[in-house]
Amino acid sequence: MEITKVLPDDCISLIISLTSPRDACRMALLSHAFNSIADSNAVWQMFLPLDYIHIISNSSSPPSLLSLPKKDLYFTLCYHPILTHNGDMKFQLEKESGKKWYMVGTRALSIQWVDTPRHWTWISLPDSRFCRVAKLKNVGRLEIKGKVKLNTLSSNTNYEAYFVFKLVRDRYGFRHTPVELDVSIEGTAAGEVRSVILDPPRNMPQQAKERADGWLEIEMGEFFNGFEDDRTVEFSLREDHDDQPKRGLIVQGIELRPKHKHNR
Repeated sequence: MEITKVLPDDCISLIISLTSPRDACRMALLSHAFNSIADSNAVWQMFLPLDYIHIISNSSSPPSLLSLPKKDLYFTLCYHPILTHNGDMKFQLEKESGKKWYMVGTRALSIQWVDTPRHWTWISLPDSRFCRVAKLKNVGRLEIKGKVKLNTLSSNTNYEAYFVFKLVRDRYGFRHTPVELDVSIEGTAAGEVRSVILDPPRNMPQQAKERADGWLEIEMGEFFNGFEDDRTVEFSLREDHDDQPKRGLIVQGIELRPKHKHNR
């Protein structure tokens, strides 16, 4: 006997909502009766973050986004990131789990001398989600820092932080001089400091990877976000061991996304 004839709809809805978005999509294919329940707002609201209304209401997206059926809203947030925090952060959902995924844009980062025209300049690029990104003109020492409240992210989740950037054709100063990457949670011992070359010669391993959007990314580190933690996670990139001139780096931001085995 089909389960939809034994259990009430709200009971089946609760059972499906305790699975995953992938499982809900599979269950919708079982029968017409299952489809109407598995695709219902009651199920898909459970896959959305608890604060999704606040996130969307404080974004640059139109209010009509909130009127979408919850399943449509879920996949819209997976495939079409929205800008939050006055356009300085990008938000989306991780499709498999519904976990929060943020990119901290350049304007929300602390970059040494970023507002000094002889060191940095602000430019617009069509393949960036942000209105403007920072392009390095000339510095001797480089320091980029940022932080995010842990309660902004999904709880009980392992996250990885990635530095997202480009290098222009006439870049200089990143081929042989390593930069140091660090990710740590406020009030804890300093995490592992990673030393990487952003622009290694072609005959050396390439530590940065090209993304689907054409930008490069390099892993900075990882951290675990527990439950109801009001501390901050802090991340930094620095090169302050010499005064060798550096130029040609374009910074889009630092991305925090849920860690999965296939991320490596």
